[in-house]
Amino acid sequence: MSCTYATLLALLTVLLALSLCSEADSAAVPSSTRSGKDPQGPLKWIFMKEADASNFFRRRSRRGVKSQDEINVEQRMILAVDERRREFHEEKRNEFESNAEEEHDEQNERTRESTEQWREFHYDGMHPPHEYNRHSI
Repeated sequence: MSCTYATLLALLTVLLALSLCSEADSAAVPSSTRSGKDPQGPLKWIFMKEADASNFFRRRSRRGVKSQDEINVEQRMILAVDERRREFHEEKRNEFESNAEEEHDEQNERTRESTEQWREFHYDGMHPPHEYNRHSI
């Protein structure tokens, strides 16, 4: 039990020391970027005034005119997406065609083998094989 009390007392002293330390408030932002006169500190860069915010949203509204650079970037992104989509579909089409060709070849081979087996089974030995036993018309 005394070990638990000693650990708890040590943790409380560390917590008290950290809460009283002035550097603990600005641990995320270096002290060189904070000005001593500014009461808001790092919150100044996060929040903006209401007028600035309304101007920002007015400029970025749905009907706002985009700059030529923004239009060019969007067009490049659209073209890149189209190119990736075209390559994907072309790859899938080639894969499908090769699979269909393989299936066709396998089917032809199975048909040829079954036809050959049928001819061998039904060959009576009296006439030449079927290929040479065609009647001319």
